[in-house]
Amino acid sequence: MSLLLCGVRHFGARGFRLRSGPRCSRIFGSGSLESPPGGSSRWGDGRWQRSAFVWSAGATAVLAGLGLMRRAEMKEQPRRQQQQQHLEPEKPCGKKDEEDLARLCEGFMAPPVSGLRELRDRRGDMRSRMELLIMETQSQVCNALAQVDRGAAFTVDRWERKEGGGGISCVLQDGEIFEKAGVNVSVVFGHLSEEAAQQMRSRGKTLKTKSGKLPFCAMGVSSVIHPKNPYIPTIHFNYRYFEIEDADGTKQWWFGGGTDLTPTYLNEEDAIHFHKTLKDACDQHNPELYPKFKKWCDEYFYIKHRGERRGIGGIFFDDLDSPSKEEVFQFVQSCAKAIVPCYIPIVKKHSQDKFSPKEKLWQQIRRGRYVEFNLVYDRGTKFGLATPGSRIESILMSLPLTARWEYMHLPPENSKEAEILEVLRHPKDWAQ
Repeated sequence: MSLLLCGVRHFGARGFRLRSGPRCSRIFGSGSLESPPGGSSRWGDGRWQRSAFVWSAGATAVLAGLGLMRRAEMKEQPRRQQQQQHLEPEKPCGKKDEEDLARLCEGFMAPPVSGLRELRDRRGDMRSRMELLIMETQSQVCNALAQVDRGAAFTVDRWERKEGGGGISCVLQDGEIFEKAGVNVSVVFGHLSEEAAQQMRSRGKTLKTKSGKLPFCAMGVSSVIHPKNPYIPTIHFNYRYFEIEDADGTKQWWFGGGTDLTPTYLNEEDAIHFHKTLKDACDQHNPELYPKFKKWCDEYFYIKHRGERRGIGGIFFDDLDSPSKEEVFQFVQSCAKAIVPCYIPIVKKHSQDKFSPKEKLWQQIRRGRYVEFNLVYDRGTKFGLATPGSRIESILMSLPLTARWEYMHLPPENSKEAEILEVLRHPKDWAQ
């Protein structure tokens, strides 16, 4: 799914590019750790260097210290655990908590969309916790990609949406390994358009407007990575959180997301690794989740006019609002942490594979199918385009640099190209 919501008012590159290697350098002006309005940079004191992965080792502990740790159903956790969560009062935010939060944010690709003071003041609120999670996920994935692609350079583009909120787009183009890789974060709020609200109602949502307006808050991290080598698959992931305020003041909330793989050529070992890694993440919470969300993924990424899936699937879920907000957040966190281990080993395995012009041509044809799904069926793309103030560049970040459409192209029987088509038409269970 494309980036959930993207803003307007383009501020341009942030004056730094993340390159591969064990160290990463960013330059910002001196000043406080707040992110002031309008996208200007005040981030630490002058120039600083830090290992691209130093922060990530302790990120989970920091998040935990700050308390950051169809309608789908998740299995209830023991009642005693839920009672303890309700009985434990939120601890006041001390100096160490503030320092931990600032240290965590230093590892991000850019300052959080919300200022640090705002994140600190509402640290127990799900909006703050989810924003920190998606910022962490963006940084982890970008750093992992830069380590693999020695010719990579991420342009980090901070933008603002005049209707409320903004985002951070990290895009790499024409690297040695990746033709195009985008990892976007958006944190937006305001009022839903009637078209966007109608799209939600079509999924069974009951939305009560006040004077024709429906306040909302939405945030997510979204990525599509298109490699150059046809033996390295494309990956897509998206994890998001929504809040809607009805006319009577009550709030509806839900999570959505998923991770899926789109290979040009089938490698069964890669498919098994990818699906088992996602299954392990799901099984930490409930063994019924992976088969349910795997089936949902196969159904969602179906290109109806072609009679085939976009790829070999993964997991997909939406409107996830039970059994509790905390438990769903923990599940989403586990899925986000599985992105790098499910994909990067596959990239490393095939990064030096040789390929022919014929195999590159097949990759371009398959990318044409990718484009067709995203523009015709993808819910996130359609929602973003229907939202006032949407930032088109970020919404269409998911499209590859190159694709191809050939009239009546059919691969030979029993070929490698025909093999992947068979799997796309008849999905398999890879995690048995």
